[in-house]
Amino acid sequence: MSESIQSDESVSFERVHGQIAVITLNRPRVHNAINAEMTARIEAMVTRVESDSTLRAAVLAANGKSFCAGADLSEVAAGRARELSTPDGGFAGFVFAHKSKPWIAAVQGAALGGGTELALACDMIVASKDAAFGLPEARRGLIAGAGGCYRLARAMPPAIAIEMITTGTAISGDRAHALGLVNRIADPAQVRAEALKLAQTVTANSPLSVREGLRIARAAAHFGEQELRALQEQAVARILAGPDFLEGAAAFLEQRAPVWKS
Repeated sequence: MSESIQSDESVSFERVHGQIAVITLNRPRVHNAINAEMTARIEAMVTRVESDSTLRAAVLAANGKSFCAGADLSEVAAGRARELSTPDGGFAGFVFAHKSKPWIAAVQGAALGGGTELALACDMIVASKDAAFGLPEARRGLIAGAGGCYRLARAMPPAIAIEMITTGTAISGDRAHALGLVNRIADPAQVRAEALKLAQTVTANSPLSVREGLRIARAAAHFGEQELRALQEQAVARILAGPDFLEGAAAFLEQRAPVWKS
């Protein structure tokens, strides 16, 4: 079951299986390059996901042969570069946006420049075998300024990330998977389905546990042992005081699916 918006829009929103939001980039003729309209729509959809308690995970997908070619250079040439970012969300209204729920990028074809940065701004990546990830900005006298440089170095071996950043060369979906950048690899026609399968596995779990675990995992790159232990203790206290802890144990003992309340 899904609730969708018209497919002629530059970005569409769909509710799948009741609990999963699918945001789809829909400018395939220009390889889903981000323009001002898309930026405003993506930011609004992120806000919608955050504010809807019935949505427990989100997938960022794309129509066409490419995931995203980054910024629409025709917008930049027309002097509208600033409209491709927002104060809160950054590039595409997405890369720095507050997201308390798990996001999964479903990447088929090329994700270059800002496209790679969109994928890196998600928590997990499902990619096609023909995917390509790259930050070619150095070839154009630029830098991947939407989080790409430091997020890539956190997500994969730093030496490989440095090579990609300084040479501008891309890597395949298969190599990205082998290096740990990508969670799952799939045939091009199955990327969205595989991302939804991963999202369903997430949404079967306690929403409170997922949120708290995700918050700590995201903080791991920023804090030391002492700070992370404090965050963990706070999270455990919230979970033990919440409604799902006893339900999880009861469901296990009764050999039934849990009914989460958080």
